[in-house]
Amino acid sequence: MAVCARLCGVGHSRRCRRRKRPNQQGQASDSDMEEEEEERIVGPRPGDVSGGGAGLESDVATAGPSDAGEYGTVRGSSGAFLNGIITGPPHAQTLVELPPELLVEIFSLLPGTVLPNVALVCKKFRHLLNTETIWRRRCIDEFGMKEDLRKMEVGQVSSRDLYVKLLHPYRHILGLWQPDIGPYGGLLNVVVDGLFIIGWMYLPPHDPRVEDPMRRRPLFRVHLWDNQKATVECMYGHKGPHKGDIQTVKKDEFSTKCNQTDHHRMPGGRQEEFRTWLEEEWGRTLEDIFHEHMQELILMKFIYTSQYDNCLTYRRIYLPPSMPSNLLQPGLFKGTYGSHGLEIVMLSFHGTSARATKLTGDPNVPAGQLTLDVDLRRPIILPDLEQQCRIEKLSRLVIQVHEEVQREAEQQAKGLVVTSSGGEDGCCSDASRGEGMKADGACSDNCQPGPSSSSSSSSSSVPPESQPFVLPVGVMARNEVYPRTCRKCFYGTGLIAGHGFTSPERTPGLFVLFDQDRFGFIWLELKSFSLYSRLTDYLPHAHAPNMERFEAMLHNMQSWTS
Repeated sequence: MAVCARLCGVGHSRRCRRRKRPNQQGQASDSDMEEEEEERIVGPRPGDVSGGGAGLESDVATAGPSDAGEYGTVRGSSGAFLNGIITGPPHAQTLVELPPELLVEIFSLLPGTVLPNVALVCKKFRHLLNTETIWRRRCIDEFGMKEDLRKMEVGQVSSRDLYVKLLHPYRHILGLWQPDIGPYGGLLNVVVDGLFIIGWMYLPPHDPRVEDPMRRRPLFRVHLWDNQKATVECMYGHKGPHKGDIQTVKKDEFSTKCNQTDHHRMPGGRQEEFRTWLEEEWGRTLEDIFHEHMQELILMKFIYTSQYDNCLTYRRIYLPPSMPSNLLQPGLFKGTYGSHGLEIVMLSFHGTSARATKLTGDPNVPAGQLTLDVDLRRPIILPDLEQQCRIEKLSRLVIQVHEEVQREAEQQAKGLVVTSSGGEDGCCSDASRGEGMKADGACSDNCQPGPSSSSSSSSSSVPPESQPFVLPVGVMARNEVYPRTCRKCFYGTGLIAGHGFTSPERTPGLFVLFDQDRFGFIWLELKSFSLYSRLTDYLPHAHAPNMERFEAMLHNMQSWTS
């Protein structure tokens, strides 16, 4: 405490040092030890020319008005230099004695959360912390504000008020969140936008245009006007902003409440509300949807989601960490899910598997569930285009691997170890999988050949960089426009279930990697194809601190809807 007080030039220790100085000659004292301690923190004394004060000397010298040249006088931290000779005024011994512009620069580098403690040191520090430069720097560095903050300051809203009254109190709600809307879920992105903090609900493009950009709709905003207290407004409905509220119940969770739900109603009643919602959600009218089952699903979603009136609870979600060994960059993707339309999934990598978790869901498989699980140890080499058109051929390839996986799982359950180098029924064991599968679906030479006689025409099992791809006849696809070449294919399983998430089971399928931004999955049992396209929107404050936090988030997400 004594050293800290002397650093700032305030407190009892400074007077104590002056009283003890006459009695310090020829003896070591506590004050001598404090002097040495201070030298280790703030540098050598003025007379120590060889000390570590050269950096501060250059800073102050360049900041001063004079630059006297070779024979001039330059003042620095070690005194004045006249023709190379030290003449003597001492440099600043405490932080308080530093020039104000240097202190402002130091304070602007500190996190905003510690600045209130700095203001408690002395009046000078408290006065300097009113400098807009400090708070402008904090707004930019901590919240990524790209607006011209000087224009806001001219508009009677200071950077200090912006930070203290808006950004800092609501910093915990920035980032990605999943609303608790039963099986449907969702994706909310809370960002700083000028004088506002806005919660944007992200909506997939209209079915089946999976490669179109995402749509977004504001659900709430927090704003600051005329240096007053931050105000929360609900943005739901078509009557403009109205009173709302935000409550932070616990860490990584918050709730919104609308205080004027009458703003959500429309003059035409529920029928007009439904037609408006249908046009926004699906981009069409009910008369355009001829499939009766699809009409039922759409009506069910409207009834379920509209009852919340924007009074929702949100739980934080993270973007998956990226590793150099990943097959492709993990992240968020839009995918086609038959009559349920487009849904948002999160692709992440876990050792030798790739997993896609639903952020938006449906009554069959709700949000939060693991929709795809891909085994990256089990590549599948596609046959030629003529063979790809036959669903039986593709099914045989995948089912062979699926049966092998089941046998291995049964053996592990019994505590057995697979030691054989070859498999059965045309499948390869782990030891021979390095050789891969032949182009016709048969295994390497260590395994029994498959039923096709064309296996001898393929001499290499290494996947080419790019290979032709076509969907088998009879496989349904929401989007007829899909890539006609792919890079790699792997065995995987997809989650299917009955209405209400009844009788869930994992069914085998084929994961197809087209490029870094697109992949697909063929659901063999459903004879259906899902195409996924990367979500390219900028999402700040969303990356997981580490893999452990991300894994815990995934576990919690699945428990919310299980």
